[in-house]
Amino acid sequence: MKKAYLLLADGTLFEGTAVGYEGQSIGEVVFNTGMAGYQEVLTDPSYYGQVVTMTYPLIGNYGINFDDYESRKSWVSGFIMREMCEYPSNWRCKVTLDEYLKAQKVVGLAGIDTRRLTRKLRGEGVMNGVIYTEGFEPDEQTIAEMKAYVVKDAVKTVTCDENIVYPADGETKYRIALFDYGVKYNIERELCKRGCEVTVVPAYTKPEDVVGKYDGVMLSNGPGDPAENVEIVANLKELLKSDMPIFGICLGHQLLALAIDAKTTKLKYGHRGVNHPVKDIDADRTYITSQNHGYAVVGESVDPQIARVRYVNLNDGTVEGLEHIGRPVFTVQYHPEVCPGPMDTSYLFDKFIENIEKSKGGAQ
Repeated sequence: MKKAYLLLADGTLFEGTAVGYEGQSIGEVVFNTGMAGYQEVLTDPSYYGQVVTMTYPLIGNYGINFDDYESRKSWVSGFIMREMCEYPSNWRCKVTLDEYLKAQKVVGLAGIDTRRLTRKLRGEGVMNGVIYTEGFEPDEQTIAEMKAYVVKDAVKTVTCDENIVYPADGETKYRIALFDYGVKYNIERELCKRGCEVTVVPAYTKPEDVVGKYDGVMLSNGPGDPAENVEIVANLKELLKSDMPIFGICLGHQLLALAIDAKTTKLKYGHRGVNHPVKDIDADRTYITSQNHGYAVVGESVDPQIARVRYVNLNDGTVEGLEHIGRPVFTVQYHPEVCPGPMDTSYLFDKFIENIEKSKGGAQ
């Protein structure tokens, strides 16, 4: 088997075995602590521009199926694991992880000490790197590009080009506009099974194309620096004037915070995994959540006359959700459409539906 390598911006070199697509790719090197869910990670648009390291030592043991995709393709810049299972065993398996990585042209690396790499990223913070197969060694220009790399135009790259309508499961009770900043399929599924007809709209859709035409608005997850999305934030400022029920997840949460003039900051190594404890301050209850983000809202920057911090991360105290004052608007940093608990936080979709019902005067 061919060798493959990861070269970090500080000069650290990891040598392992090539898996997946042969080639070279630059990205921001991050880690995910989930014991399962690698297929969802690979197809989550929030990982656009990132080389993802899985900390669980054996990846690929249940293969890849055709049902658990979170988007139309893989968005990662590279994929790293301690050991890749070559012979998966699961009744839903259709192709191996190696076959999928090849088909999606994702450069993979196995056989390295992922614990050492993760400890380095935790200690020094996420950093840029180039992952490459033997025979595709980076030259000086590539190394310079890697060191200067910044994830840019992320939302613009992953969003849809036109409206996509998903019918409700059964009778249509409400019509929802779901802004696609890098949306995951399971958000649509959660809404559809609650009687919602979901229209996925491009990220830059104007407020006037939504207000009065839908019963509620969902703001999806997505990749990149939230502060980069100046046009989207301006649109959300206008959308907030409508008093439509709004529910924001992950990047949607961050963008809505920026729309009320709060601030965001980049985390040292981010939150990526399925076991992050989040406390609901009002209910005095803790939930185990799935998360994938490298930025966070600065709690002190939130105007208490506009919104308040409702959820906090018990590991580092960062903001995990906001509730607006006097408006049917709330956000969470984590992913309620994922099932780590397994259904701990899916009630948030019910809360969104309740807000819609109240805004319509209790209409069913």
